[in-house]
Amino acid sequence: MLAGNKRFAANRLTSVAHDLAILKAKTVHKQEPFAAVLSCADSRVPVELVFDQTIGQIFVARVAGNIATPEIVASLEYGVAVLGVKVLLVLGHTSCGAVTAAMTLADPPGQIRVLYHRLQPAVERSRGVLRKAIEINAGLQADLLRSSSTVIRDAIQAGQLKVAAGVYDLSTGRVRLGRARS
Repeated sequence: MLAGNKRFAANRLTSVAHDLAILKAKTVHKQEPFAAVLSCADSRVPVELVFDQTIGQIFVARVAGNIATPEIVASLEYGVAVLGVKVLLVLGHTSCGAVTAAMTLADPPGQIRVLYHRLQPAVERSRGVLRKAIEINAGLQADLLRSSSTVIRDAIQAGQLKVAAGVYDLSTGRVRLGRARS
C-alpha cells in the first residue's frame, strides 16, 4: 500500500492503466481485497487513488472522523473473516472537518453530535493541537478495533492480520503511518 501511495504522491499512478472492463468482469461475482481501510468520509480522501489501487483491491469503510462505530466494526469484521484481508488501516487526514468541529463547536446541529463523544478522547489528549488530535484519533480507533472485535483480535493473534493507523496529508498526498502495533 505504501508503494502505491508513493506513486500517487509522485503523480505516477499505475492503476489507471488497468482495463476497467476486465476488472469489472473479474469482480462481478466475488471480491478479493488484500486490505481494508477505515477512512473519513471526506471527499478529498479517495482511498483507492491514494494507494494507487483499483477495483476489488481495497475494502473501504468510510465515516466522518474515521471512527469505529458498531456498524463500521461489523463491516471490517466481514472484510477480515469473509474476505480475508491481511491489512487493516485506520486512515485519518489533515484538515479533518469532523475533528476540527469536535474541537471547536460546542453545540453542533442535527445528528453531528453523535460523532463527538467518539472523537473527544483524541481531542482531550491533543491539548488543542489539531494535527495531534487527528493522529491520536486514528491510533485510538485502531486500538478500539483491536480490542473491541473478537474477529479482528483472533486474526491478529493467528498472525493473519496487521492493524495500523496513519494520516494522509492533503497537501503532499503522502500517508504517514503511526506507531506500529498489531
